Amino acid sequence: MYSDKVKKTTLLIVSLLILCLIAAALVWWAVSAGTRNMKEEGVTALKQTITSAARQCYVVEGVYPSDLAYLEDNYGLRINKDDYYVTYEAFAQNLPPTVRVTLR
Repeated sequence: MYSDKVKKTTLLIVSLLILCLIAAALVWWAVSAGTRNMKEEGVTALKQTITSAARQCYVVEGVYPSDLAYLEDNYGLRINKDDYYVTYEAFAQNLPPTVRVTLR
């Protein structure tokens, strides 16, 4: 009888431990998926912000800025260079620049 109680208790503990591990794995997966989604949204938001600042410069000054530094200095643009690579290519002053943003 005593060995039956020990076996049931051991089985219960092992089952609870397995369930806890599965729950922890599911929580970790959900958090990592959410973080990944937030970073992808950050890429889109940063690209839209840069494009908007370039358009604002065009409206105010009549030309698109030649580089990002001009937008940072004169239009308050801030870029998190630790998380994103930004490529800003201005072909001509009267054509909108090509902006590419990728995660580091």
